[in-house]
Amino acid sequence: MKTKKRKKSSRMHGRKMGTHGTGARKKAKKTGHRGGKGMAGSGKRADHKKTLITKLYGGKYFGKQGITSRGTQKDKENRINLQEIEKNIEKYGKKTTKGFEINLKSYKILGTGEVKSKLIIKAKEASKSAIEKVKKAGGEIILPIKKEMIVLKEKQKVESAPKIVASLKETKNKEKK
Repeated sequence: MKTKKRKKSSRMHGRKMGTHGTGARKKAKKTGHRGGKGMAGSGKRADHKKTLITKLYGGKYFGKQGITSRGTQKDKENRINLQEIEKNIEKYGKKTTKGFEINLKSYKILGTGEVKSKLIIKAKEASKSAIEKVKKAGGEIILPIKKEMIVLKEKQKVESAPKIVASLKETKNKEKK
């Protein structure tokens, strides 16, 4: 007569079983209470894993990131306000006899803020208010000549050429008479 009965798990493991008396194998994987293995269930309604995810990834895990449609492109143009230039004037430029010479060739200068010192800024673009404020302070903003401006000037030359030719003909006719 046996005094001690073996546990079911020890009797059931081995050949032809594989579940140790737990029924279906997926029941014994111990992931049901976690809502799945790994990051399973961490989607839209993942309140039960939110603390874990925010610890691991911060607040950037949920929601859309990046470009949402292929047609939209991010505006990558560099802009800077006069206020920012005035605040960090030593960082952006060097003091010369003319004033502060600042090289911001890839920036557009915007007119927010006051200008107290004389600034000579080289920039890609500038707003009207920025140009006015810098001129009032005794400085200037140097902008590159755009191709469009050159084309316009050439068109004006072409348009005015017939007038010049006509006026020359008139003067020659007068001289003949």
